[in-house]
Amino acid sequence: QVQLVETGGGLVQAGGSLRLSCAASRSRFRINTMGWYRQAPGKQRELVAIITSDNTANYADSAKGRFTISRDIAEKTVLLQMNSLKPEDTAVYYCGVGAWGIDYWGQGTQVTVSS
Repeated sequence: QVQLVETGGGLVQAGGSLRLSCAASRSRFRINTMGWYRQAPGKQRELVAIITSDNTANYADSAKGRFTISRDIAEKTVLLQMNSLKPEDTAVYYCGVGAWGIDYWGQGTQVTVSS
């Protein structure tokens, strides 16, 4: 089993910044993919950003130019730096990790951006 600990969510004004962090527990499970997803009320869970072991990163169009994902493979940690936040970024953000896809999810952390 892999357990994920997320930190960094909170309330911020539009234009502000937050940094989310997710740390995976030590295990023999190979973690190749680490990413951040979000789910807003009435919407499906959507990809925000994802990064693989070769440091290839992909972003949702809504995140490009504002968010940056990074990882520490040895520490099994993934970060999401969010700048220029908008009210539409308000959602529960979930950390996900896996071998070739997402196999484990965090509990989620609330991000609220006020207008």
